[in-house]
Amino acid sequence: MNVLAEWTELVCRELGIDPARIDRDAVLDLTKEVAHGVARPAAPLTAYLLGLAQGAGTANEDTLERLVELAKNWEKTEN
Repeated sequence: MNVLAEWTELVCRELGIDPARIDRDAVLDLTKEVAHGVARPAAPLTAYLLGLAQGAGTANEDTLERLVELAKNWEKTEN
């Protein structure tokens, strides 16, 4: 097991989350796009907000993908 997999397992256990429900690679892709397309500090904030939306039940199936697209197109929509 690599460090990232071990950390993910440990955090999931600590938070009472089934690791099978986590698409780690998709979350990492999201944070990469946000860090490069928006601003570095926006990456962890976005991941946190996505987690809050998931927990509140307000995130849809495609929310993560929509956030990736928003980050990729940020410069086009920025005022």
